[in-house]
Amino acid sequence: QVQLVESGGGLVQAGGSLRLSCAASGRTVSSSGMGWFRQAPGREREFVTSISWSGRSIGYADSVKGRFTISRDNAKNTVYLQMNSLKPEDTAVYYCATFLVDAAVSTAALVKYWGQGTQVTVSS
Repeated sequence: QVQLVESGGGLVQAGGSLRLSCAASGRTVSSSGMGWFRQAPGREREFVTSISWSGRSIGYADSVKGRFTISRDNAKNTVYLQMNSLKPEDTAVYYCATFLVDAAVSTAALVKYWGQGTQVTVSS
């Protein structure tokens, strides 16, 4: 069993930045891809970004390309999401996830574990 704990969410003005962290505990997440999804009120959960274990493979949703950056520190079992130039439409609960495979996947169907989520609110 793996527990994922997100932190770093909050309220920020449009154009601002936030950095989310996701710390994994329990069994290690070695050889697993990890990523971030988000869910806004009244909408389905959607893919944001993902990274392979080595970090050599990374994927982003078109809506966040050029603004968000994912990274991971395997020694700390932690994945990060740096969010810049935030927009009101980025407002959502952000969920960290580990995958069943070592790849930068974009589908929730391959998620093995979910975090509890952290709220990000961007005011206009």
